[in-house]
Amino acid sequence: MTDVRGATVDIPTGDGVCDAYLVHPADGRPHPAVLFYQDAYGMRPHLRSMADRLAAAGYTVLVPNVFYRLGRTPVVDLPEFIDPSADPTIWERLGPVVGSLTPDLIERDADAYLRRLADSPSAADGPAAVTGYCMGARLAVWTAAGHPDRVAAAAGFHAGGLVVDGPDSPHLSAPRITAELYFGHAGDDPSLPPEQAARFEEALTAAGVRHICEIYEGARHGYTQADTPAYDRAADERHWAALLDLLERAF
Repeated sequence: MTDVRGATVDIPTGDGVCDAYLVHPADGRPHPAVLFYQDAYGMRPHLRSMADRLAAAGYTVLVPNVFYRLGRTPVVDLPEFIDPSADPTIWERLGPVVGSLTPDLIERDADAYLRRLADSPSAADGPAAVTGYCMGARLAVWTAAGHPDRVAAAAGFHAGGLVVDGPDSPHLSAPRITAELYFGHAGDDPSLPPEQAARFEEALTAAGVRHICEIYEGARHGYTQADTPAYDRAADERHWAALLDLLERAF
C-alpha cells in the first residue's frame, strides 16, 4: 500500500479558523485533490482512516471540521463506537450543531477549503473532486453548485435531506452544477425515502447533470461508517469502487 502523510492544518475563513485533516501520498509529487465532507458525527479516527485510504489510492484529501464555528475538533464528545440507540442524548447534542449550517455558509466555507487545496504543493493543478457522507452529501451538492468551475466531480453516500421543503433544498441547486455526480443511496434510509431519491434524480436529469444514482439495497443509513451499528462491509466496499471509478473519470 502507498505510504501517506497526514497532518492537522488550519484554514482561515471569513468566520474564523477551520481545523482540518490533510493527507496525501508520501512521494513528494502533486496528486488530484479531493474535498472530503464528514457525516454528522464529525472528525474522528474513522474519518481519518477513510481519508488515508483515499490518499493511498493516489489523491490529496482535505477533511475540514465543518462545525468549526462552534469549536475545534471534537466539537461534540462521542464514544469510540457511536450507537444512538444506546445513548439517545447523542442526537440531542448533535441536532443543533448540524442545524447551524446553511447553504450560504457551506458555499462560502467551500471557497476557503478549495483554495487551501489549490495552494497545497501536494495537490495537482486543476479542479478538485468532492465526496460527502450522510449530511456531507448535501454539502457536496451545495459545493458543486456554488463552485462549478472548481469542482470536476462530486459523490454522496447514504445522503439524507436531498429533497426538503423550502428554497434551500439541495435538489434545487442542480441547474448550477457542471460536475459529474455519483450517489449511492442506502436502501433502508428514513432520511431519504424512495420518493425523495426519485425527485433528486429527476432534478439532476432535468438540469442535464451527468450522474449515476444507485440504491444499495438492504444497506442502512451510515453504511460506510465502521464505528457505528449501521456499518455494512459489502456496501462500504461497493462505495469505494464507485468513488474511485468516479475519480478516475474526473482526473
